[in-house]
Amino acid sequence: MHDIRTVRADPAAFDAAMARRGLPPVSAEILAQDAARRSALQALQEKQARRNALAREIGQAKKGGASTVALEAEGVLLRDEMAALEAAAAEAERAQTAILEALPNILDPAVPDGKDEADNIVLHQHGEPPRPNFAPKQHFEIGEALGLMDFATAAKLAGARFTVLTGALARLERALAQWMLALHTEEHGYTETAVPYLVNAATVYGTGQLPKFEEDLFKTTDGRYLIPTAEIPLTNIVRDEIVPEASLPQRYTALSPCFRSEAGSAGRDTRGMLRQHQFQKVELVSVTRPEESEAEHERMTRCAERVLTELGLTWRRVLLCSGDTGFGAAKTYDLEVWLPGQGAWREISSCSNCRDFQARRMNARMKPAEGPEGKKPNVFLHTLNGSGVAVGRALIAVLETHQQEDGSVLVPKVLRPWMRGLERIGPA
Repeated sequence: MHDIRTVRADPAAFDAAMARRGLPPVSAEILAQDAARRSALQALQEKQARRNALAREIGQAKKGGASTVALEAEGVLLRDEMAALEAAAAEAERAQTAILEALPNILDPAVPDGKDEADNIVLHQHGEPPRPNFAPKQHFEIGEALGLMDFATAAKLAGARFTVLTGALARLERALAQWMLALHTEEHGYTETAVPYLVNAATVYGTGQLPKFEEDLFKTTDGRYLIPTAEIPLTNIVRDEIVPEASLPQRYTALSPCFRSEAGSAGRDTRGMLRQHQFQKVELVSVTRPEESEAEHERMTRCAERVLTELGLTWRRVLLCSGDTGFGAAKTYDLEVWLPGQGAWREISSCSNCRDFQARRMNARMKPAEGPEGKKPNVFLHTLNGSGVAVGRALIAVLETHQQEDGSVLVPKVLRPWMRGLERIGPA
């Protein structure tokens, strides 16, 4: 959500910021509703003052035995006028909010202009794509050949875009998730958190999925939503809270299933596990002081990068352009991993600094510590989120990167303690 004072202060700059997102000028419409709301409130205030004065006049008239009929008639008229002004102010505020809540975050100046992922900028790369001396297979070919990845049974149970893993691959998926949680909690300072997988509309609104992206969500019959990422409940921990500055930064991590309708993705990645209705992810969320969010963004991204390095994967960090940056983010780094079977880079983690955009929607503030100058006003927090990382995509990357010519898969060393020492996964 945007601060209306930002629009008032420089409408042209606000329109220019939205133009970077490919949107037409909108400040005039916002300010028109703002002016209508303020005008109604001003008139309401004047009517209230007159009503107060009128009450005194009626009292004095009654004491003097004078007629109050005309004064009371004016009072009735004032009541009706005030009700109309209250309704007008409320309607203008609703209209203004409807515009503002549908607008994406203002981009950081460092974000390059561009239309789509082709215009993203590669910042650095870790390792070189492996060149095996055999034709590498894609993950679903490996998993099906091992007899441990079953899409036909998943389709029988739930439909398209689901997977059944068994045996060593099911254990490998669990090992990845448990190892990531241990890494982020024991070495990166995140607090492990178990969150609800069903949340109410206010929670989904707070992180920006509602109202604009409701079609991407699964909604239950009682008005709750299945979470598309643990970012939603984790970030909303501070909703409607005033957080003491001394408690910041707050860092949370959670392993959760993620549920996505994949609206608009028909025909994309229909084979395999890349684009599923249900998958697991280890999420990272940080809540910080405003002046610390940029440094926290770098830190969070490095935490996710370490996961990929420890798994022996080839990866690169990419700065997303204006046309590819998500709705709530001011700046986003994607981590892309090389998949030998596909012969392509694929996104495996996305780390975003949302600044105060989500905090304004959630009414999440920080109470600054008192200094020599005394008390300071409360300010909106900054929120950040990132994948640390998507478990299914990590499994895909491990299978394709560590596949062997005989069809087996080497287990990365960091996962072997979680696999009871298993070094290689062969056919079931």
